[in-house]
Amino acid sequence: MLILGLESSAKAASTALCRDGEVLGLYTQCSGLTHSRTLLPMVEDLLKNTETQLADVDAVAVARGPGSFTGIRIGVAAAKGLCWGAQKPAIGVSTLAAMAWNGIAAGEGTLVCCCMDARRQQVYNALFKIKDGKPARLVPDRAISVEELAAELEKCEKRVFLVGDGARLCYNRLGELGIASVLAPEPVLQQSAYGVCRAAETETPAPASELLPVYLRLSQAERERLEKERNKGE
Repeated sequence: MLILGLESSAKAASTALCRDGEVLGLYTQCSGLTHSRTLLPMVEDLLKNTETQLADVDAVAVARGPGSFTGIRIGVAAAKGLCWGAQKPAIGVSTLAAMAWNGIAAGEGTLVCCCMDARRQQVYNALFKIKDGKPARLVPDRAISVEELAAELEKCEKRVFLVGDGARLCYNRLGELGIASVLAPEPVLQQSAYGVCRAAETETPAPASELLPVYLRLSQAERERLEKERNKGE
């Protein structure tokens, strides 16, 4: 299956074109420019330089969250637009499940800890074990404090392989507590559309209208609104 993947859930924007796990093209940009400005031009360049038409693609996959609220919305909207324009199905995948593919180079049996900075001393997190060359999920996606995650990892007998834009935050704290961990090297540290394509291989394509973002928790604006409403009621 030929999959066009989009990843815009954090600072880095990424697009990839994969056929049955083989990378035909991969673009990643971490310049700080907004994804609304960079993502679709990257897709256009990727398709052009791989001599691929959008009509040739079997499905468009996108990281649907968790992650940056704005970034997720941009990615999901871009994926829907591409699908509707070319009459293609969509595949939404967990950002964390896609990130876990960064850990396959660490070897069989590795415990991969996917961490995204969720602020407020929390990370979006999921744990995976590399089994038969693929990441096998151990826990569901969650928003968890760094301290809670550290306490959980302290019980693990294996060294932890950390990936994601929140990996350094966790690596520093784990080091302070004497918990063995390895920070992924820069080329595989950040979220990548390659992982989106690989994670999409096990998912069933669906109409783009069914593609929805996954946030895991309320936005700051929503939290502030609820706080104001509670204060009014007191």
